[in-house]
Amino acid sequence: KKPQMDLLEATLLPKPIAVSATGSSFELNNKTKILVNGHSEELIRTAKYLASLLKPSTGFDLNVESISDQPSSNSIYFAIVELDSVFGNEGYKLIINEENVIIESNGAEGAVRAIQTLRQILPNEIESSSIQQKSWFMATGEIQDYPQYGYRGSMLDVARHFFGLEDVKRYIDLMAAYKLNVLHLHLSDDQGWRIEIKSWPNLTTHGGSTQVGGAKGGFYTQEQYKEIVNYAATRYITVIPEIDMPGHTNAALASYPELNCNGEATELYTGIEVGFSTLCTDKEITYKFIDDVIRELSEMTPGPYIHIGGDESHVTPMEDYIPFVNKVQDIVISHGKK
Repeated sequence: KKPQMDLLEATLLPKPIAVSATGSSFELNNKTKILVNGHSEELIRTAKYLASLLKPSTGFDLNVESISDQPSSNSIYFAIVELDSVFGNEGYKLIINEENVIIESNGAEGAVRAIQTLRQILPNEIESSSIQQKSWFMATGEIQDYPQYGYRGSMLDVARHFFGLEDVKRYIDLMAAYKLNVLHLHLSDDQGWRIEIKSWPNLTTHGGSTQVGGAKGGFYTQEQYKEIVNYAATRYITVIPEIDMPGHTNAALASYPELNCNGEATELYTGIEVGFSTLCTDKEITYKFIDDVIRELSEMTPGPYIHIGGDESHVTPMEDYIPFVNKVQDIVISHGKK
């Protein structure tokens, strides 16, 4: 007999729109199948993502199969259906009964969000990285959910302290678990330049060589940046890269003397005070530099936005700052971004 469980007692973050409980349970075991209705490659990839999340703690190597008829019992079943328009791309219905778990959504994006809720309904040990000897029951009932906010972001500053590729992926995984959908990646600052720009290589080799406190820095090659973007995309997280300017630019000013009004490179900076640096706003080379950086970044960034910072530019005169920002906005737009 299945244990009696109350879905209303599950701790779900963020809180879904509606939860109703039916008081029984579904058991996930090594015979459970993960089924996909039809042959959507995106949905099959999503189902495999679920299997990969469940494996470390359960040890179950769950099969993913695509089917065209009704799901067999003891299965987790993904189906793309036409839900009410209020559900949008990210909404879903999650129906749990004693026989099956059914995930309905308008597309794979909603299914990825539903998976995060499923993880939270399972016992906490499901998040363990090693096999746990226990039964895996889920309370039965139905959840309907869709986001209140279309933009749910988190910012990771890799400029002051550099975080390697695996750390960023881990961060993306944690964002996904709470259904966040935008990663704002702060790629440059006074203390470090973290993204390879092929037309200005010294930005990373010199400007990315250190970090706050003086320890060794680091940077992402363009291949690594693309890997971050693609990894985030499989969890339906959009990367918004930020190149801060005209202030917060000491790493660039130290790498290329011509970006300074006096034509002399600054020293690398490992402190935390800000507001002392500025690109030279009346030199043509400055805009050539920005155009190259934005162009290379735009080519690697499928999302709609490029962030140009603009904050704490205390040493840029106001009469220079406003034309600068207007000009840079036009550069971003010229490369097809907002």
